[in-house]
Amino acid sequence: MPALSLLICDDSSLARKQLVRALPADWDVQISQASQGRQALERLRQGGIDLLLLDLTMDEMDGFQVLQALRDEAFRCPVIVVSADIQEEAVRRVLDLGALAFLKKPVDPVQLRQTLVSHDLIDARLGLAGRTSDHPIAFREAFAEVVNVGMGRAAALLARVLGVYVQLPIPNVNVLEVGELQMALEDAARGDKVTAVCQGYIGSGIAGEALLIFHDSEIDDMARLMRLDRYEDMEMLLDLSSLLISACLSGIAEQIDVVFSQGHPQVLGQRAAISELIQVNRQRWKKTLAVEISYSLEGHDVHFDLLLLFTEDSVALLSRKLTYLMS
Repeated sequence: MPALSLLICDDSSLARKQLVRALPADWDVQISQASQGRQALERLRQGGIDLLLLDLTMDEMDGFQVLQALRDEAFRCPVIVVSADIQEEAVRRVLDLGALAFLKKPVDPVQLRQTLVSHDLIDARLGLAGRTSDHPIAFREAFAEVVNVGMGRAAALLARVLGVYVQLPIPNVNVLEVGELQMALEDAARGDKVTAVCQGYIGSGIAGEALLIFHDSEIDDMARLMRLDRYEDMEMLLDLSSLLISACLSGIAEQIDVVFSQGHPQVLGQRAAISELIQVNRQRWKKTLAVEISYSLEGHDVHFDLLLLFTEDSVALLSRKLTYLMS
């Protein structure tokens, strides 16, 4: 019996590596990889692919678009979605588009095996994971995927609170000097007056501050989504900030075996320009590992930006925590 041909499509090399490691060690399978949705479609059109493991959040062509294209072109290749976007609406949409199953990131080898068995894709007698993948991963890319999972957890919680679908971006990870950070923040603000909420965190020597930036022109829309007629702006934003930041940090901490302690959220600036926020906090943010996540709500003109600003000293500790994932 010829080996089954598997295509893994994910824009993160770490996520692809984790999937390879999660596959049954004794499964006779030929594995190929694609880093973009369009690349995966081109490979599928060549024929010979028996199973696609597909991510959702990708640049250019995301997983939803790949599934729609497969349906439009009447492909019969079975698809299992493996994604950090664990919103109930995301799961419903991929199943409606014809996916066999949805698995959350980072994938659990036992759950992956059970899913493959239940759809008759592997023999139930096959063992558990044990494959190796010797492709080294750079720190920034590995950490971006870890953040991606945390971002998805936060979005799922926000979606339940607001009753909306949260559109997820690709996390942006960079080491920035204060001037570069100011430019990144000004780009996020898009010229608007903003209100920023800050919350410090620390765990196992890894420390930083989460900064959540709200556009003042959209705060009333946020209040309406929360079905609040008369509610203090700051109280609402502090509640939302605490919810989002806690969920995102928890998702990160779980993957790197850290427990973060968090301070109380504080308002850094209200209806202020980004340049004012930077000036006030210039000493704290001299040089930082900056993670930028821009959330938007489908069907609403509401956007807000979450920045995780890790201290310079935290980078070496984070790198050690990620050693297994990167090696």
